[in-house]
Amino acid sequence: MRNGSLGLLGWGLATVVLLLSIMVPLVSSITICLLMVPLLVQYVKLDTKRFLVFYAISLIVVYLVTSLLMVGWVAVMLIAVSIFFLPPVFQMGNQYKKGAPARNVVTAGTLTLLAEMLLSLVVCYAFGINLIEKMKMFMLESISMMPAYLQNSLVMDKEMLVKIASHMLPLYMIGISLFIVLVTHWAARKLLNRSGEHIQGFRPIRDWKLHKSLVWYYVIALFMEFFVRDTSSMLFTILINLLPMLSFLFAVQAISFLFFLAHYKRWNRVLPICGIIVSLLFAPFILSLLGVFDTAFPLRERVTRK
Repeated sequence: MRNGSLGLLGWGLATVVLLLSIMVPLVSSITICLLMVPLLVQYVKLDTKRFLVFYAISLIVVYLVTSLLMVGWVAVMLIAVSIFFLPPVFQMGNQYKKGAPARNVVTAGTLTLLAEMLLSLVVCYAFGINLIEKMKMFMLESISMMPAYLQNSLVMDKEMLVKIASHMLPLYMIGISLFIVLVTHWAARKLLNRSGEHIQGFRPIRDWKLHKSLVWYYVIALFMEFFVRDTSSMLFTILINLLPMLSFLFAVQAISFLFFLAHYKRWNRVLPICGIIVSLLFAPFILSLLGVFDTAFPLRERVTRK
């Protein structure tokens, strides 16, 4: 019992350290990705009331330390960041407690984090803060500060580039949410399993399969891309976010097929890894195309029939 209490205090200390390290520029990006891990471990190990007590103590310590060493608004900002990541912790932790598959855990965490990002945009806009416009201004300033030869190498006018990049904000938000949740799940699962819990992982990548209906969405999106040229239209925004997302999913499907093939043929795992690296470097579209064929046609059945 004593060791368990010390362990939980250790995770509380980890929460404090991670929050404080957000103020360190070189490590803040890593910190954000790991911020939910100690909270998730505590939430799974404790009942909700005890978790909230430990969590409140951690926030009080953060507030006291930052108030003494820095200014008060820094403490408020760090506490706000921590509270922002609390709902995904609850969602993922509840899924862990139910013994849910890893896919359900990651889906719940990603959707919750994404919903919070969208809500933050709406709230900021309601208070007269347009984060999208601020992002555009930041990107334009960053491009203007680039050396001349880099600016000349841009494939389009910088204003158009920034406009298209701002249209892809939904894709960035989905990608960031998914990445943070995947890192959190990977780290928390390892730590919880070592402490005696049984947290499910993903199925082997060779068993991953997409639904065939996604092929039709991909084909329709590719076809429509040839005709939609108005960069201010809603359809353009949908396509510019949907196509990269589907391409990524089919690339993952192709990777799954290559590992399935290597497993079935009993090849060395290095072979599919080398194939993936070569494809990503020289022909990433071919990797997505292989994923489309594997989804649309029974390639794996043909392999197993031979």
